[in-house]
Amino acid sequence: MLFIGAYELAQKYDAKHILILGPDSGSLSPEALSQLTTSVMADSVDLAVPYYYLPPNAGLVNSAILYPLTRALFATRIRYPLAIDLGLSLRMAERLAGAGQRLGQNDALLWPVSEAVVAGYNIDEFDVGTRALPQPADPDIRAILGLITSSLFSDVEAKAAFWQRARRLPPGRANLGSPPGAERTTDVASMVEGFRLAYSNLQEIWGLVLPPAAMVGLKRLSLLDAGSFRLPENLWARIVYDFLVAYRLRTINRGHLLGALIPLYLAWVAGHVNLAASGSDPERHIEAVAAAFDADKPYLVSRWRWPDRFNP
Repeated sequence: MLFIGAYELAQKYDAKHILILGPDSGSLSPEALSQLTTSVMADSVDLAVPYYYLPPNAGLVNSAILYPLTRALFATRIRYPLAIDLGLSLRMAERLAGAGQRLGQNDALLWPVSEAVVAGYNIDEFDVGTRALPQPADPDIRAILGLITSSLFSDVEAKAAFWQRARRLPPGRANLGSPPGAERTTDVASMVEGFRLAYSNLQEIWGLVLPPAAMVGLKRLSLLDAGSFRLPENLWARIVYDFLVAYRLRTINRGHLLGALIPLYLAWVAGHVNLAASGSDPERHIEAVAAAFDADKPYLVSRWRWPDRFNP
């Protein structure tokens, strides 16, 4: 695993600090590389994480699930908790290597931000501007969302004793944002039609996971036309939390469970694309989603501790 190898190399060459760069890192500017290394080398930060400037409709799995869930549960505003470029102190590298050894050879991903938060290590985020992000060899959203969400849900489950305690979210940083850029062409109509088809075919599965109020919300959503389609932030937060609880309880097969989440995620994407196309600030919407996750964390904690109180 990457982090195990990085730590072993650091030990071999007596390195005190590590810079890990993902594929296509040549698109990062020298200033960006300096940002990720300077604070770590000064021993003021254990984990330096980049803030990327991405097009409005890029990185939406991160925007819809990874960022808001990590922020709400671990009280951190790190915008890209699964960034592919990182600056590490030696103790952070050791921590990640240990976590990697515990994961073994399974396909689960390792989550540096939550590891650092649980360890009480210093984290900081640095504006690195635009970056060319590598495209997966297999762009199948089912495989990508299944792998990432399963790994994140497993990490959340493993750290439940930590995130159930109340913590204060640090203040936001007003200087981070996305510059104007060309939007990717996204077929909202096909995503909405896919959601309607799923609503007709997956109600039995969704009903095992979601409470009646959420099912009513999805029914209303299925009646909207593509142009006005938008999944409310609070409904989306509850959906992700309910799926997380069902993942923990193994309410249904985990593969089937995460497959049933895909049309709901695409419904969120359709609404986000509609907002961006209407001239609304995509970042404002993403922050509103994250705020909904923050506000509903007590709901998740309650369901996690007393799952028998709710039976769909």
